[in-house]
Amino acid sequence: MSKSTVVVITGVSSGIGRAAAEEFTRQGCQVFGTVRSIANTQPLPGVTLIAMDVRDEASVQRGIQLVVGQAGRIDVLVNNAGMNLIGAVEETSTSEAASLFDTNVLSILRTTQAVLPHMRTQRQGRIINVSSVLGFLPAPYMGLYSASKHAVEGLSESLDHEVRQFGIRVTLVAPSFTKTNLDANSPQASSRIPAYGRERDLAARTVARTVSSAPDPSGVANTIVKAALGPWRMRRTPAGEASLLSKLRRFMPAGPVDSNLRKTFGLA
Repeated sequence: MSKSTVVVITGVSSGIGRAAAEEFTRQGCQVFGTVRSIANTQPLPGVTLIAMDVRDEASVQRGIQLVVGQAGRIDVLVNNAGMNLIGAVEETSTSEAASLFDTNVLSILRTTQAVLPHMRTQRQGRIINVSSVLGFLPAPYMGLYSASKHAVEGLSESLDHEVRQFGIRVTLVAPSFTKTNLDANSPQASSRIPAYGRERDLAARTVARTVSSAPDPSGVANTIVKAALGPWRMRRTPAGEASLLSKLRRFMPAGPVDSNLRKTFGLA
């Protein structure tokens, strides 16, 4: 793709989305970044902010039409917006699970369905879905978040088979914990079952400790840009822990992987 590539990134107010928008801009792309509130978002030089709530169908359709009206096309869609949740599966209400899936999974469906008619007309496009290492690894006390990312993985692989006939490819980017507000401020399920208290607290402290020493979003942003502008690959994991975990999951027996995961989270 040329340097006039038109890129749409969801959730650029902070973290990975913001870093990716900055990197695409440095590459000379025309970048549109979606945020829920433009008034509450710090401006990004070279990035056109678009008001869009990825949980609302009409808002998504308006936002994508605004981009097409200004740029005439969309070459790359980066589905980055998401949320986290910590809590035992038994503690997580169906309404909390529904909200999580609405943001992490159905938002991708909405934006993708809004963009695909334009990409099909162009006979070209790249869709980047930001998943997580938890999309291929389990994580105690992050069961619903992990389930949502597993769903993103399955959706993305199926979608790629369907749209490649139109010159469109789909890629997954699966980072590990990154120093962002999403990870640092992970909400917990509102219900509290005392029997889970000790292990849940251990898991929450592990997440907080890991995030505090995690790399900044620039590495993930670079991986997203390579996934969008470079040769197609179904999965890309940023260098470091994410890449290592991907190899461990693929090549190590299940038993050692399970034991190491429980050790990491401090579980008996």
